[in-house]
Amino acid sequence: MNKILIKNAKIVNEGTVFEGDLLIENDLIVEIAETISPKSSDCKIIDAEGNYLIPGAIDDQVHFREPGLTHKGDIESESRAAVAGGITSFIEQPNTVPNAVTQELLEQKYQIAAESSFANYSFMMGGTNDNLEEILKTNPRNVAGLKLFLGSSTGDMLVDSTDSLEKIFSSTKLLIAVHCEDESTVKSNLAKYKEQYGDDIPVEYHPLIRTEEACYLSSSRTVELAKKTGARLHVFHISTAKELNLFTNKIPLSEKMITAEVCIHHLWFSDEDYKTKGNFIKWNPAVKTAKDRDALWKAVNDGRIDVIATDHAPHTLEEKSQVYTKAPSGGPLVQHAVVAMFEAYHQGKITIEKIVEKMCHNPASLFKIEKRGFIKVGYYADLAIVNAGLPWSVKKENILAKCGWSPFEGYTFKSRITHTFVNGQLVYQGFKVSPKKAGKRLLFDR
Repeated sequence: MNKILIKNAKIVNEGTVFEGDLLIENDLIVEIAETISPKSSDCKIIDAEGNYLIPGAIDDQVHFREPGLTHKGDIESESRAAVAGGITSFIEQPNTVPNAVTQELLEQKYQIAAESSFANYSFMMGGTNDNLEEILKTNPRNVAGLKLFLGSSTGDMLVDSTDSLEKIFSSTKLLIAVHCEDESTVKSNLAKYKEQYGDDIPVEYHPLIRTEEACYLSSSRTVELAKKTGARLHVFHISTAKELNLFTNKIPLSEKMITAEVCIHHLWFSDEDYKTKGNFIKWNPAVKTAKDRDALWKAVNDGRIDVIATDHAPHTLEEKSQVYTKAPSGGPLVQHAVVAMFEAYHQGKITIEKIVEKMCHNPASLFKIEKRGFIKVGYYADLAIVNAGLPWSVKKENILAKCGWSPFEGYTFKSRITHTFVNGQLVYQGFKVSPKKAGKRLLFDR
């Protein structure tokens, strides 16, 4: 039997921080108390004194690139980076090659993860203009939801037929997660800058091509459609102040039919950083102004934004080093997401309780993930220990994403993940990931 006793931790759960002990047996949390004595000599004891014990983060939007794009990353390499970053569960997107737009192709990804994932996993079914029949076969018990690209991004999965969209929204009870950018606005802006610069458009024009208006046009239309049809809508990677009036904090999360996510990069960077970071902070939607970033932080703290995620999307250095029109959007973030938010805690932007709410509790509640995302007896022991005062610097040699670079390279974080547990197994400790692949398929209470 696997037995681990974590002693003297500052346990963060449901808006409180309390000092105590936690006992793991096999894959579950079996006891939480002010003090627990080991019941047998085979119990491994970890003294977490002075450190925070948080639920493992649940990243609701990643691109791990398998199958078909494994030169950039794969489920094994990127889930390894995730557990090193305190992320114990992920929901991966369908724009792999081939796109996961049939039940058979979707299930193939689950089979790969069953053999290779260090973290718990789920995969989104992909929607297209003409695969409604396949969408309706999706099992809501063991698939996170449906992903629609309403603006073209990496991969060719654009859903641009109003008729198809309305049919999908009216027909499925699945959670529908959307990438919102208005395609015609983006195309028109891109044509204007291409006329002036050719392919070598300065990357600082990225937010002037993928504009606030492109985001708002698409997200506002989609929110209206969700209200009209009663669909369960989750809007990924909000990047503008203007979009925030589409979301409410007047009702509890459990009653919301329309929810919103923000990503680490939109909370961390602004358009001023293109000068130094270039294509390495080129994402879709674009990183926008400091004013937008401030508004996003306000919405995180006041409850209009429900989830903080990564949109982890690795590309090789060679790919990112190309001219603007050829350099793909996206970057690796899972290894540094939790410590980046702890950095924001040190800067006074967010509390640790709120970090846990947005990165652990809310993704679990919003997707109705079974027995994860909270520190409770009877829940799976997906946990991370964070030392909030143990600085470390991001360097090439400690980056675990297969692409080998990070937008945080050279940055010194004040906080470090010291231990990560997945299903009760200690999978990461002291900058080393255990060879044990402890991840399980996520199940959903619906």
